[in-house]
Amino acid sequence: MRSQQGPGLAATPRLLVIVCICAFHATTAIDIPLEVEQLPTITDQAPSSLIAFPFDESFPMTCEAKGNPEPEFQWKKNGEDFDPYLDPRLMKEENSGTFVIPNNGNLTEYQGTYRCYASNKLGTAISKEIEFIVPDVPKFPKEKLDPVEVEEGQPFILKCDPPTGIPPLQIYWMTINLQHIEQDERVSTGLNGDLYFSHAVEKDSRRDYCCYAAFQRIRTIVQKNAMSVNVKTRKGDGSERANAILERKPSLLTPPGDRSQKKLVKGEDLQLECIPEGIPTPKVEWMKIGDRLPVKAKLENHGKLLIVPRVEQEDSGRYMCRAKNPLGEAIHYFTVTVEEPPEWVSEPESQLSMIGSDVQIKCSARGVPEPTITWRVNGELLQASPAANRKTLGDTIMLHNAKASDSAVYQCEASNRHGSLLSNANIMIMNLQPMILTNNGEDYSAVEGKGAMMHCKVFSSPPSTITWSKDDSTESVEGPRFTLHDNGSLEIHRVEKGDVGQYTCLAKNTEGSSAIDAMLYIKDPTRIVVAPEDLQILKGTTAQLSCLAEYDKSFSDDFELLWEKDNTEIALNYTENSRYVVEDSTLHIINVSYGDQGVYRCVAKSPVDRDTASAFVMVLDVPDAPENLVLSEHKRKSVKLKWTPGDDHNSPPTEFIIEYEENKWEPGNWKELLRVPGNHNSAVLKLHGHVDYRFRAYAVSAVGAGPPSEPTERYKTPPAAPDKNPENIKIEGHLPHEMDVNWEPLSPIEHNGPGLEYKVSYRRQDVEEDWTEHTVKRHSFVVRNTPTFVPYEVKIQAKNNQGWGPEPKIVSGYSGEDFPSAAPDDVTVQVMNSSSVNVTWTRVHKDKLHGHLGGYRINWWRLRSLVDSKKSHGDKHSLTFPGDRTHASVPGLTPFSEYSLIVMTFNGRGNGPGSHPVNFKTPEGVPGKNPVFRVTDVKRNSVSLSWAPPLEPNGILTRYLLEYQFINDTEDVGPLQTVDISNPDTTKWILRDLEPLSKYKFYLRSCTAVGCGPVVSEESTTALETTSSLAPTVGIRKSLSTPSTPKSHVTKPTRSSIATALLNVSSAVNGSFVNISWTPGGQHTEFYVAYMNNREGHWKRSETLNTSMTFHIIEGLQPETEYTVRLVPNSWHDNSSLFEDVITTGSAGLASVHGGISTQGWFIGLMCAIALLTLMVLIACFVNRNKGGKYSVKEKEDLHPDVESQGMNDDTFCEYSDNDEKPLKGSQHSLSREIKAADSGDSLVDYGDEDAQFNEDGSFIGEYRSRKEKRASTEIKAPTQTPA
Repeated sequence: MRSQQGPGLAATPRLLVIVCICAFHATTAIDIPLEVEQLPTITDQAPSSLIAFPFDESFPMTCEAKGNPEPEFQWKKNGEDFDPYLDPRLMKEENSGTFVIPNNGNLTEYQGTYRCYASNKLGTAISKEIEFIVPDVPKFPKEKLDPVEVEEGQPFILKCDPPTGIPPLQIYWMTINLQHIEQDERVSTGLNGDLYFSHAVEKDSRRDYCCYAAFQRIRTIVQKNAMSVNVKTRKGDGSERANAILERKPSLLTPPGDRSQKKLVKGEDLQLECIPEGIPTPKVEWMKIGDRLPVKAKLENHGKLLIVPRVEQEDSGRYMCRAKNPLGEAIHYFTVTVEEPPEWVSEPESQLSMIGSDVQIKCSARGVPEPTITWRVNGELLQASPAANRKTLGDTIMLHNAKASDSAVYQCEASNRHGSLLSNANIMIMNLQPMILTNNGEDYSAVEGKGAMMHCKVFSSPPSTITWSKDDSTESVEGPRFTLHDNGSLEIHRVEKGDVGQYTCLAKNTEGSSAIDAMLYIKDPTRIVVAPEDLQILKGTTAQLSCLAEYDKSFSDDFELLWEKDNTEIALNYTENSRYVVEDSTLHIINVSYGDQGVYRCVAKSPVDRDTASAFVMVLDVPDAPENLVLSEHKRKSVKLKWTPGDDHNSPPTEFIIEYEENKWEPGNWKELLRVPGNHNSAVLKLHGHVDYRFRAYAVSAVGAGPPSEPTERYKTPPAAPDKNPENIKIEGHLPHEMDVNWEPLSPIEHNGPGLEYKVSYRRQDVEEDWTEHTVKRHSFVVRNTPTFVPYEVKIQAKNNQGWGPEPKIVSGYSGEDFPSAAPDDVTVQVMNSSSVNVTWTRVHKDKLHGHLGGYRINWWRLRSLVDSKKSHGDKHSLTFPGDRTHASVPGLTPFSEYSLIVMTFNGRGNGPGSHPVNFKTPEGVPGKNPVFRVTDVKRNSVSLSWAPPLEPNGILTRYLLEYQFINDTEDVGPLQTVDISNPDTTKWILRDLEPLSKYKFYLRSCTAVGCGPVVSEESTTALETTSSLAPTVGIRKSLSTPSTPKSHVTKPTRSSIATALLNVSSAVNGSFVNISWTPGGQHTEFYVAYMNNREGHWKRSETLNTSMTFHIIEGLQPETEYTVRLVPNSWHDNSSLFEDVITTGSAGLASVHGGISTQGWFIGLMCAIALLTLMVLIACFVNRNKGGKYSVKEKEDLHPDVESQGMNDDTFCEYSDNDEKPLKGSQHSLSREIKAADSGDSLVDYGDEDAQFNEDGSFIGEYRSRKEKRASTEIKAPTQTPA
């Protein structure tokens, strides 16, 4: 966005004038731009002390300065001129006073004090003195040390006398094997490095006392030769007193005398020591005379050393140490004086003054002792450069009526014995017209409502007057929103749109004037509109913080959206390992860790303003493992566990879970023992006896369970008697005269000790008798020779080598059950409707149950359909009714059928005998669904329909209800037309007087006297013109040429190319098979033959065939049965077919092929194969008989039954049966099936009347098996269509 200039300024322009302080008063430090001639100024220099450590590569002597003209550099060493350029070993830098001393030779010649001088034509600046120190390698002198001989009980000192070196120095007393000499109140090291012994003891004798001096800054440790100490023990006259060491009062080994002086510099550490001797070893006390010891004071070296760190003046005074033992005391006084190095009170400052003004240069410092002040001008002593207008008054130099030639660098140096201070003050005397150091034509941008700052930095002498005006106006801007600062900058508060425009800064003094222009633009503010929100995030997941900002569109290239964490900007490097990624103004923190918790700030930043918004990210994690697990309050069967909770990671524990592990039964397997609330840190643990425990704990919070702690030490409890008895006692009877008692054994940890056993006690509940007891080690017991199903009381008590468990509880139960011995009486059946009956009976007396009553079970089976008088046992069905009851309903029966039913009771042992069978009949119902309903022929004005009767007529069929109506592709339908077909044997119908090229829907239902069954439907469209169709005729050969127009919905014009693969399709029918033959067309196509028994309604299909074949035989058909045959290509996915025919098989007997079957090639080949097979069998029999054996195949038939062998005689293989009733291969008829079919199927043995029994699930023990034969072909249950 761009803002337009307003009509005028908000405030009336008035004079806004300020004298620019940056033109410098005479007493103000100056910063002169390098464009102006000026004195040299030292900008960088080496430290006051430069040590040549041997491990450094080089040592820079730094000296840098600025000035105009550019300064030239000179060096002095030890007060003498030193030119680094004359020494080729030194490394120099161009346009610099710095030179470098390399560490590649003898550095001793460079040791000394250096000073750098930077000069130009206006004056000279000097650096502080720089001391270059080349330290020697410290060494102990080579000397032979005599052994120290000392009487036992006498004090002695081992001298260290360390060499001098660069401090700090650390002294160690050790043996040759680098073992520290043990120090205590008797033995200690002094500040001077000596080893002090308050009194000698025998163990002090040794030959390897070594003093080691460590110089840390030069990384050097040196060792003194080993010293030998021999302590002479008191063993003179052998008396007890001779061995006694005489006691004595204290005296001080160091410091000597009774008083001493201690001077040190402010900021150093005060160290006072008193090392006494005496027997017993004295104790040392410290005090400050007339005052308390400083709060920061501390004692070390077993009370012998008083340290006051970083001393101040108030730490000065008198200190006293007192060494005491029972025999007396020794005292030493310290007078402590704290001195100070020089410190500036008034440091001289650089000044810029006008010609003719008076100049004052003041320099003062303090210190202890009082510092000495030395003045220099341009590096020379003040006395060596006299000036008529210069006077020195105390600590101040006065320049009267200063001239330009009085410009110089004045040096003030304050020094005492503890150090020195040096300050250079540049005194510039000059007149100069204003120089505006800010660039002309600067553009400034400001945000409406906020402040703007436009700069105008000026240098001049004398000081300038600065004014600001706007848009070429001669008037200066003025008003409450405008502020002119001392440095010349104009600040506008609460910027308005009208403030846009060009501003002019004008600077004037007595020497002239200067001006610059600046342009101010007003911008839209930067504002965060979607701020990040506080977040709680799980460790290891990804946190997302969103931040969306608005800003002035002119800053599109300069706008930045930054993210900070805890006030530090987040670096976004966008590498694979980067955990911070910003996408679409959203910060993604990947794999959050604990360190990611904190305050995140979104910074929306433009060149003129910024806006921020913060959010706190809290990282959650499961609590850390508890720490410091401690066992206490050890008792025989309990212990107290205490712990310290770990870091909860912002998810306070809700509970602690304590686990145990024992090392005998399941070592290494940790199990839960106790849970305690999350605000507890201890728990009393109830334990078992004779167990070696370890414990651990872990915390659970809302985030999850934390890691377990380290285990505790082991705690073993002593053996004890069992605490509990077995539980979950079960009393069962699997046999009539036994009672099985089982229980849940005690776990190994509950044994409480070795030798666990169980005492089983039992007695009859219904008679008075004593307890019978048995002791066993297992967790089961069988009571034998019990009466059948009588109540018992049982109790089980645990015992080990330590004693008995608590008194057990008594549990009641029954001895073993037997089968019920009676069947329910008075079984009656009340028919409720065509599919359900109500059964009632009389209860079996409880004395006949011989166990707990489980309930009653009803078994029933279908004897026959009332439509067919021939009986045929159906599958058995069973229903179980738990509990005591006398009636039940049996649903799901087939209408119009005869059933048989029995009722029995059962208990835990099994079923009782069944009741006498009760036969009943169900009334008629509505028929089931017709399995087949299809359109067989379509003409211009008629449609032929065929169907199969329902598989379950559920009564006597009386008629069919056929309905149809006109339909189209919309919701409009024609009136429903009804045809009542009164002949139930009808399975075909032709509907006439239909509209050509019209779509119809047909509905069919089968009906009995009760009503009509469910509807089946089919759709078809009448043809445009009449075409001939196949009229099925039994036993007559039919052919089908390639259709040129669609005959029905089963043959579509789009598939004519496939239809040409089969030409002249024909069928030949026999009593149990049909032959489908054809002439191959121009291309080979795979297809299969589907056929259906129209009475059963189940499709079967052949294997995949190819049109290159010429025929296919369908075997195993039922005689005198109507079938539908279709030829269906494999590539067609709807229910269409190439060829369809309805055939009727002939009567049973040998095949009689009509229509010239004897002329068919397949038939001649089949007959030849049969003759050849017969001849081979006769030859084999003849050979076998000549060998004297008769080969029986009875056993082989039993093992490998074959459909083709079922018609053979069972006696011998050679007695071939040529029964006319034998079907061809693949037929579903067999001799065994016909025999079975002739049975009445009414035997009660099959249904549990005599010795038959039922399993608990209601199934027969001698189960009636269904006599269903295996199909030779796969069944396809599609009631109306041929499957694709």
